[in-house]
Amino acid sequence: MLTYRQADKADIPKLIDMRLAFLSEEHGELTAEQTHTIESQLQVYFREHLNRDLLVYVCEDDATIVSTVFLLVSERPANPNILTGLTGTLLNVFTLPRYRNRGIAGNLVKMTIQYAKDNKLSYIDLKATQAGYSLYRKLGFVPDESSNVPMKYRFSRE
Repeated sequence: MLTYRQADKADIPKLIDMRLAFLSEEHGELTAEQTHTIESQLQVYFREHLNRDLLVYVCEDDATIVSTVFLLVSERPANPNILTGLTGTLLNVFTLPRYRNRGIAGNLVKMTIQYAKDNKLSYIDLKATQAGYSLYRKLGFVPDESSNVPMKYRFSRE
């Protein structure tokens, strides 16, 4: 029987495993060095942020986490598009392959949306993969029609 709930600190080792599985699927097989570096960072990150500014919803089959949705909550200065100053970014929407196409991720995203409404976030954003695009559209997400061009500055890794 599947159960849905918010993750807690006891789940950190399983959340790390799910994050690594997600990253391997998104970026290809990780090297041993990448895996070690990411695991180390995630240990600290989850301890410091879980259930503060990072909420994670999970679906379990018995005691095994089979799907996750991360919501990173950010606070910034308010403006007409962000009246509450609070926004959310959906990350790591991931379901183990044998559990896909059962509506599990959709249920977790709905839980996340409800949390965001209850806590007065101005919006939730995400970067949709081709596989997830139709799910997000069905749940009410729309393409961002900003006149601004997304950009980033990357620091070289030496």
